[in-house]
Amino acid sequence: MWDLLIVGTGPAGVSAALTARARGLSFLWFGSRRLSDKVEKAERILNYPGLPRVTGRELRDAFLRQVDDLGIPIQQARVAEVYEMGGHYAVCAGPDFYEGRCLILATGVAAGGQIPGENRLLGKGVSCCATCDGEFFTGKDVFVVGGGFAAAEESVFLTKYARQVTILIRGDDFTCAQATADAARSHEKITVLTNTEVEEVSGDTALRYLRYRNTKTGRVTKYHAADGETFGVFVFAGYEPATELVRDLAELDQQGYILTDRSQKTTADGLYAAGDVCVKPLRQVVTAVGDGALAATELERLCATMQAKTGLHPKAPVSRAEETTASTETNSTLFTGDMLAQLHTVFSRMASPLVLRLYLDETPLSAELRQYMEELAAQSSKLSVEISGVADTDHIPCVRVCRPDGSWTGLAFHGVPGGHEFTSFVLGLYNAAGPGQALDEDTRAAIQSIQKPIKLEILVSLSCTMCPDLVTAAQRIAAENPRITAQVYDLNRFPDLREKYQVMSVPCLVINDGEQVSFGKKNIRQLLELLT
Repeated sequence: MWDLLIVGTGPAGVSAALTARARGLSFLWFGSRRLSDKVEKAERILNYPGLPRVTGRELRDAFLRQVDDLGIPIQQARVAEVYEMGGHYAVCAGPDFYEGRCLILATGVAAGGQIPGENRLLGKGVSCCATCDGEFFTGKDVFVVGGGFAAAEESVFLTKYARQVTILIRGDDFTCAQATADAARSHEKITVLTNTEVEEVSGDTALRYLRYRNTKTGRVTKYHAADGETFGVFVFAGYEPATELVRDLAELDQQGYILTDRSQKTTADGLYAAGDVCVKPLRQVVTAVGDGALAATELERLCATMQAKTGLHPKAPVSRAEETTASTETNSTLFTGDMLAQLHTVFSRMASPLVLRLYLDETPLSAELRQYMEELAAQSSKLSVEISGVADTDHIPCVRVCRPDGSWTGLAFHGVPGGHEFTSFVLGLYNAAGPGQALDEDTRAAIQSIQKPIKLEILVSLSCTMCPDLVTAAQRIAAENPRITAQVYDLNRFPDLREKYQVMSVPCLVINDGEQVSFGKKNIRQLLELLT
């Protein structure tokens, strides 16, 4: 058992991890090595002490250098569940459960507000992620709904692709830092409309129409796309805290933010929260950093008391480089040390061998996939590579995960599973080989009760942070039920699928060749609701 589990790699999570290391706590830290998308996109951060006019990317990189210099490993597995275990906590992350005396939640906020018509047109012109979907709107008009930090930053980002960006702000002005607002307001491709409320978005198979109203004058503006064309509406209003993991464990306010005391303690013993996920008057990098440091310091005192009572002293954390055996120190040209450590952890738990069957052509992308899979297989005796002489799929290159007897597990990836899909692909191997991610009996029974054949196609972007949730859910279901297949496609490599299903957002889920098309991330429970 660890002293502490930290969930989230934004500024609050970084500060908590650095403080925990300084305090000698044993801890596991879950999140992404990208740390924070919100911080990375910031044009300028003017109030971080010692770093005047630093860009978000520069600050992110400085955080990461400090983390790496101290040898603090980041567990790059998505935390799916948090459990209170009668005096301590456990998290389900990737294929494993991890237990700790205490837990700090630093998961931040995510877009959650709705406008009329938003749900129906999500993925068909309406989006909540500029990074994931901005490229779909190259040369088109784009509207951004919201006046906070995310709206301002994402608007500037969208100018890389859009013909024109119009920001619709419900209030009198931006609510973010002045410098961030000025960057958006002064951009030649951005128009800012204040006191403006979106009344409706509509369309047939794609977004065609937007209506918004000036709340002071009452003037209504109607925007129609040109015949046969579409446009984009990115919603960054109504941000909601990412508190689903602890919704049943700690007290939340009416907006879903976590209630904490002055030490960042929630209403649950041993559970602390830090950063934007908390009820607080100011949400900035500097306040998040303070929250994380305070939470970790308070927990050091709590853990010391618990250690004295129990006599149990967990080992101090070591870097992954120290944990990794000589077998991980390979001459790999594709995988970093962190990635190799993750691979060896998962592969060591695989119950059965697997065959990576490749469908290739003469393109450089096929050569890249072959090299990727051969180097992946070199990391475990439980994996082998087979080149198929028969290309029975229209979208090549492709890797199918098969059993030693030649039968297909139902899992496949079209393209090269890099970026955010690296972890999802590895987790898919674990699910196919067994024992797989833990499932409660009700969920397992629900999956196995599906009697009809179902073909799941998940269209993703390798840069999308929301896609892996849907991918891993679909793969877990397919691994459990032989009647279900789950094939993942890198949409940037197969534009014909984008046109066929009119995709303007990822992840996109296609069920049975288009009988049903759905957009947005989903967990296993939400996906089962669609399938049953």
